[in-house]
Amino acid sequence: MTADLLAPLDLAFWNIESADNPMHLGALGIFSAHSPAAGAHAADLLAARAAGVPGLRMRIRNVWQPLPAALRRPLAFGGAAREPDPDFDALNHVRLHAPTADFHTVAGRLMGRPLERGRPPWEAHVLPGEDGVSFAVLFKFHHALADGLRALTLAAGVMDPMDMPAPRLRPAEPPRGLLPDVRELPGMVRGALSDVGRALDIGASVARSSLDVRSTPALTCEPSGTRRTAGVLLDLDDVHRVRKTVGGTVNDVLIAVVAGALRRWLDERGDGSEDVAPRALIPVSKRRPRTAYPQGNRLSGYLIRLPVDDPDPLARLASVRTAMDRNKDAGPNRGAGAVALLADHVPALAHRLGGPVVGQAARLWFDILVTSVPLPSLGLKLGGNPLTAVFPLAPLAPGHSVAVAVSTYRGSVHYGLVADGHAVPDLDRLAAAVTEEVRTLITACRS
Repeated sequence: MTADLLAPLDLAFWNIESADNPMHLGALGIFSAHSPAAGAHAADLLAARAAGVPGLRMRIRNVWQPLPAALRRPLAFGGAAREPDPDFDALNHVRLHAPTADFHTVAGRLMGRPLERGRPPWEAHVLPGEDGVSFAVLFKFHHALADGLRALTLAAGVMDPMDMPAPRLRPAEPPRGLLPDVRELPGMVRGALSDVGRALDIGASVARSSLDVRSTPALTCEPSGTRRTAGVLLDLDDVHRVRKTVGGTVNDVLIAVVAGALRRWLDERGDGSEDVAPRALIPVSKRRPRTAYPQGNRLSGYLIRLPVDDPDPLARLASVRTAMDRNKDAGPNRGAGAVALLADHVPALAHRLGGPVVGQAARLWFDILVTSVPLPSLGLKLGGNPLTAVFPLAPLAPGHSVAVAVSTYRGSVHYGLVADGHAVPDLDRLAAAVTEEVRTLITACRS
């Protein structure tokens, strides 16, 4: 396996990170254990299987291209690349912990620890349950190594074998000479000018969509380097019941549930929900699920105002549905969600030098991330132990106090909540509010 230059958005994630603000994503899987020793056996399996998954052997290294290559790809000059780690040892990435009665408490502490950047940026932590009938595995992947879809593929590679569709490989690029063909220079110039124009257009769209919004201080904070996680498990049939009654999509309902939960949480903690309409960034993947390449993040997104200030649960859902329909009509290349596209038009060297500054500006563009992570409908197993629940955990942008990720798996909806540990000591209360909001919506639909 050869080196692979990071896509611009990957490079942005790599350079935004700091010790107080790690930019890895995660997934906390809960397994039914066939025996008290199942967790230890799972750790051995993960270490043995990881060596056979090429993507898990990839480290990230800064690269400086020679002048001819830089002339061909000026936006990549001063970038970074994925390359095989010649000293890869899976035992450095898989860790077995002491038994615990609270998987989320341990997961929160581990999510606050940055991944080691000198080796492949991923980890798997096995957490045996004190009850002896369950264990958990926390996977951590740096966003520069894998986005949600790619992380799913890598994690599936260490699960028990199952039938998966084969990825479609991109055709190999033809060999290039050391110097660019002079006939290509006019096109390269036009492409660079097009990049500048596109960046300005996206930037203007971002600015316009951020002018008339109101948020709450509860969703912003100075990074503390600590994390808390919480999980919520809902019946997917309840979500479908609401959707069939009021229309829209499952995703519309799941986002509206977040808005209602935030309202309950803010009112209970004394912050108040009056006139609060935080900006939620809803990422949209631009990569087809069955396509293995390009491996880099291919994201844009929608920006909507969560109607936290509206006391009517059905009105909140209608507002979310209208906003999402409007975004879909406009497409993912407009609005503040399109800020991800800016990365494609910024030179790699600028990402490296300006990453921390750009990261601190995240709170200016949006207030909370609400993302959906696809999971296979087939049941996953590890060492014959079935995966019963899986809570996706999103990266927490600098200056943000809460991020929400959601997945559906085998008839259930799994909300994964990540928060700054100091700013949100009551994350469990927000998790409880998610469950309460679904009940409220079901009751409202019946009346």
